[in-house]
This record gives sequence, structure tokens and C-alpha cells, in this order.
Amino acid sequence: MTRDPDAGDPREGHRERLREKFRRAGLDGFLAHEALELALTWAIPRRDVKDAARRLAARFGGVHGALAAREEDLLGIEGLGPGSALYLRFLGELLGYALREKTAPRRRVDSPGAVVEFLRFSLGGSREENFQVLFLNARNELLAMELLQTGTVDHASVYPRRVIERALAHNAVSLILVHNHPSGHPEPSPQDIALTRRIAEAAQAVDMQVHDHLIVTRDGHSSLRELGLIRLPPASRAVAAGDDAGPP
Repeated sequence: MTRDPDAGDPREGHRERLREKFRRAGLDGFLAHEALELALTWAIPRRDVKDAARRLAARFGGVHGALAAREEDLLGIEGLGPGSALYLRFLGELLGYALREKTAPRRRVDSPGAVVEFLRFSLGGSREENFQVLFLNARNELLAMELLQTGTVDHASVYPRRVIERALAHNAVSLILVHNHPSGHPEPSPQDIALTRRIAEAAQAVDMQVHDHLIVTRDGHSSLRELGLIRLPPASRAVAAGDDAGPP
């Protein structure tokens, strides 16, 4: 019988048992370091990767953090080289690509939960504060999503005029603001609340509405609308709640 060339070192039956476990039930029952170890078996086919996988899980808090990590941070893990770091980045980008398909242009955005999964992955693990805007049409369909500002770990400078300029360029009628908190705490700061109100006022001046401001972290999110920190005019409340009738 010819040995599978992808099976790795024949002396290491452990990785083949991991693969067989995956064949039977997918990743159900896998611990985070086991899932990462399985991924690394394809990136590093001739060396034991168990210890590297454990270091990855410990350093980045699990699979999500490892796949959202930067290459330079991955290279700081003992046992990983340029090829395996690039492979993990690829897996993270591939997952992000798949999630973006779920929020493709013209997809209806009915609630924070409709986009928060993608947003948490794309922004939640970042070590810098980033500010994105989702631009919506009158039917609450996504026209575009843009990263408008990348800041430091403490602050992102966002100018309401720039947000409105991009909204007009997309012919948007409403916006959802999004940014991440690298600290891991999704609670809005006084600066977040003040910025939201400034952008909402600028949007109202050109007959647009800010439906929400979502703050995402690796493990959670908060919605300023759900917290009662964004007050929508009566005509817009049905839209923000996902009413099929749309705005009048």
C-alpha cells in the first residue's frame, strides 16, 4: 500500500490520528491547540508541531486570535517560521473572505447581528484602533464598507466631514459606524459617544441617518443604539429595527 505523501513523518502517528478525528466529526471536540496543531501539520509536514500549537493558543487566546494575528507576531512563536506564519495568515484571510461574502454589497442589513460576526473577526483582533463605515441604501442594503481610519492602540482620529463625503460618493442614505477596542473592553468611551453624535449631526444636515455605532473586540461587541446612546428620529426607527417597509 502506497503511503499518503501528505501524511507527514511515518513515525508520527499522532498527526494522522488528529486528521482521522477531523474526518469523522470535523472540529467538534477539538481543543483550540488541537485545531491549530492540525492546521500546522499541513504547513510543517516533517516536524512535531504540538508544542508550537500550544504556544500559539496561549499567546493569542485561541484559534480566532491566532488567525487574526500579524505575521510578525506569529514569527515570535517558537517553532514557527516564515512559511507557517504566512499559512496561518492565509487561513485568517480566507475566513475573512468567506465572511465578507455574507455581507456582500446589496445584502440587507437588518440588525447589528447581521454583520457583527465579520466585524469581530476583521477588526476585533487588531492591535490598532480602526474605524469602518457601512454605507446603506433606502432598503437597508449594504452599498459598501470602507476602512476610513487606522489609528494607534489608544485613538483613531475620525473627521465627520470625511465620513459624509464618502457616504455621498456611495449615494448612501444611512450609515453604521464601527470601530474596535484593542483593550478588549467593548464599552463605549465618552469620546466614542461624542464622535457618534458629531457624525450623526453632520449626517442629519444632509438628510442621512446614523443607524448605529458598533464597538467590537475579539470576544464581544456593544451597540450604541441598543444602549440608548443614539436617538433616531421617529421615521428612521423602523429602518434601524429591520422593518421591511423601509423608510417613508
